[in-house]
Amino acid sequence: MDRPRRKGHYGIDAPLVPLLMALGVLLCVGMAVFGHFQGWWTSTVILALVLALFLHASMRGKFVVWRRILGGQTWRGDEQVLDLGCGRGAVLTMVATCVPRGRVTGIDIWSSQDQSGNGPQVAAANAAAEGVAERVELQTADMRELPFADASFDVVVSSMAIHNIGSAGGRDTAIDQAWRVLRPGGRLLIVDIQHARRYQARLRTLGAEAGRRGLGWRLWWGGPWMPTQLVTARKAGSADPAATSDNWGP
Repeated sequence: MDRPRRKGHYGIDAPLVPLLMALGVLLCVGMAVFGHFQGWWTSTVILALVLALFLHASMRGKFVVWRRILGGQTWRGDEQVLDLGCGRGAVLTMVATCVPRGRVTGIDIWSSQDQSGNGPQVAAANAAAEGVAERVELQTADMRELPFADASFDVVVSSMAIHNIGSAGGRDTAIDQAWRVLRPGGRLLIVDIQHARRYQARLRTLGAEAGRRGLGWRLWWGGPWMPTQLVTARKAGSADPAATSDNWGP
């Protein structure tokens, strides 16, 4: 898949986290300058590196990784796709470029704590900026109660969203709902920082062929202690060309 320049504005994930990191860096700088204690410079460098990794993951890394994931799929071009927790449309608009004759539905509860400036009007503006507005539909909905019929979508994706559900039972319900609305032969792609092992186990209880893999340093949210994983699952049934590849790129 080519790498066109992104024209939308996609904000920062979990904006309070990098803000606190930045304040920590400033505090360490102040202590190093006015405290006359050499050890504070080490703390400053470490915190600055953690902040840089977080911002890279949010502002660049996720686009590089998702481009590879989507580029590793085989698309007919007319698929119906659901994005769970679409936010400002970072992944939504990328998927829409893969389905010129299809449609991508994005659902979210639009929490600004999870993504800065989050809102349906912002997602719509980004879809328009990327030239895919006619293929995108946005709805306010909870991923634990999807307002769609069974087997409505060829592909279901989710990026850094399911972990925001506070309870294990709620996350299990979101997985169940995603599986319910997926058509036979369809593919589920979940990228998340936590609970990936549980997502995989839950999908296997539903009869899925579920796999899991790490996504590397580009999606370290501050460091290797906060990695991101990809969970994939294929629903048994008629083979959909969009679900035949398990290669997400180098």
